[in-house]
Amino acid sequence: MSADDSRFKEIAFQGGLNLLLADKTEASTSTDSRNSAGKSSMVELVHFLLGASGSTRNPFTKRALRSITFGLDLDWPDVTETLEVRRSGARPAFVTLQPDVTAPDPDSLFALETQGQAEVPIEQWHHLIEHRLFGLRGDHPGVSGRTLLSYLARRVSAHGFNEAGRTFSRQPAADATTNLAYLLGLDWQLADGYRQLAARDATRKQLRKAVNDPVWGQIVGSTADLRGQIALAEAQVERLQGQVAAFQVVPEYEHLKDQADELSRRIKQLSQDDVIEQYNLDELQQAVIETADVDTQYLQPAYRELGIVLSDQIRRRFQEVEAFHHSIVRNRRRFLEEEISELTARLAERRTERARLGEEQAQLLRQLDEGGALEALTSLQQALAREQAALGALRHRYDAAQTLESSSRQITAKRIQLQQAVETDLDEREQQTREATLLFSRFAQALYGPREAFLAIQAGRESLTITPRIDSDNSRGIGNMVIFCFDLTLAVLAHRHGRGPDFLIHDSHLYDGVDDRQLRAALQLAADVTREETMQYIATLNTDDLAKATRLGFNAEPYTLETVLTDSPTGGLFGFRY
Repeated sequence: MSADDSRFKEIAFQGGLNLLLADKTEASTSTDSRNSAGKSSMVELVHFLLGASGSTRNPFTKRALRSITFGLDLDWPDVTETLEVRRSGARPAFVTLQPDVTAPDPDSLFALETQGQAEVPIEQWHHLIEHRLFGLRGDHPGVSGRTLLSYLARRVSAHGFNEAGRTFSRQPAADATTNLAYLLGLDWQLADGYRQLAARDATRKQLRKAVNDPVWGQIVGSTADLRGQIALAEAQVERLQGQVAAFQVVPEYEHLKDQADELSRRIKQLSQDDVIEQYNLDELQQAVIETADVDTQYLQPAYRELGIVLSDQIRRRFQEVEAFHHSIVRNRRRFLEEEISELTARLAERRTERARLGEEQAQLLRQLDEGGALEALTSLQQALAREQAALGALRHRYDAAQTLESSSRQITAKRIQLQQAVETDLDEREQQTREATLLFSRFAQALYGPREAFLAIQAGRESLTITPRIDSDNSRGIGNMVIFCFDLTLAVLAHRHGRGPDFLIHDSHLYDGVDDRQLRAALQLAADVTREETMQYIATLNTDDLAKATRLGFNAEPYTLETVLTDSPTGGLFGFRY
């Protein structure tokens, strides 16, 4: 472990047991503390280099440390030398790998040669860790490389030492046991079923709360109403789809439409002209009826009765006037009849013209009715898209309503089915559970002698439960040693069966309150197991705690690292306080 800052205390780890010590200086007073020496920071730095979040809460993105590039050399599968990992808080979204292990070397059959380097996005680094260190392939919902690493390097900042089964205080049980199942060789996919059911139940509960919202019905609605609305929307979509499929684009559509409009205007004008001339015709016909000769026969008898005798001259004048009047009447009647004849002829011509124009208009309208313009097709397609979107929204609302209305009994029934399936699987995997239990028991008895210690693994109602137990007085020290034995069991089993790397890291907080004898036994057990399994165990300790173990016969010299941290201002891991 290194950094490009000369003040940083480089650490060279070795195979087997590694003890990183924190000591007090001669100038230390009773108020000085080794909590700032950097023991926990070393674990945090390992996580940072192995892909921990580069959020603003990460200490390595703070102003005091962000300009420093930190490094870690790893033994990596199929790499002949070590893999150098570099990461800086200034660019937390990337890591630099030397050599580039993102793709196999095409010129090598078995191993990657040290060549070049690659700046890799942190998400790709996560994938490489999951694939190469934990053997995860394809999709693996519920199992995360970052969570698996947290069991092999617990962090005090995440309250990782509160209980054995969780790596942070609010970790859901179903999430934790899915990852534990993977490390132990159980069916993690079955275990993940609990997580999926928990997510479904949480969604149902949230939707149930929303029922009290007065606008709930407008936003989602009931499944009964939505079924009817979906049926209508589907019918509308089908109708529009049929229209689009049958639609034909008529050539020169706009020109034909203009012709039809012009014909309509001409027919309308002819009709208006007919109204006027029909009125005139009626007037002329009435005038013909009223045009008649005046009867003058009554004049001579009238004059005789009056005793007036008309002379021949006067009678001739009357006859001339009568003849003139008859001539005027005949001329007027002839004029009126000619006008009537012309009007009748024009009305007949208009009827013929209207019929012809009507026929032509009908033909154009038939052409237009068979199809339309390209713009009309586009509008029809847009209407179809809007209806399809509306139908999709209705179906989403239906899914939400269905989720809400699904009975909790259905989820309960699925839980029962899942619990039975997990119980059956545990019976079939008796070899794996037996290996884990015997290994944990061996580790616990190495610390506490012949007392009952085992792993309680069972299918619970809410999750698969994996509980390490040591018959004890439940003191804090024994609780910490339960975590020690449990983590060592996980690490050994995962390494043996290719489901995990070959290291385990514990912070000195794990040994707080632990009896001197158990501390010595734990360190000796770690040394023996890592040697047997060809693994690496890294522990940080205060020198006075290690002294308690050495007084009881533990030989720490082969395992103590050269780098020693102190509580002085420059003696910590980073060489300065921040």
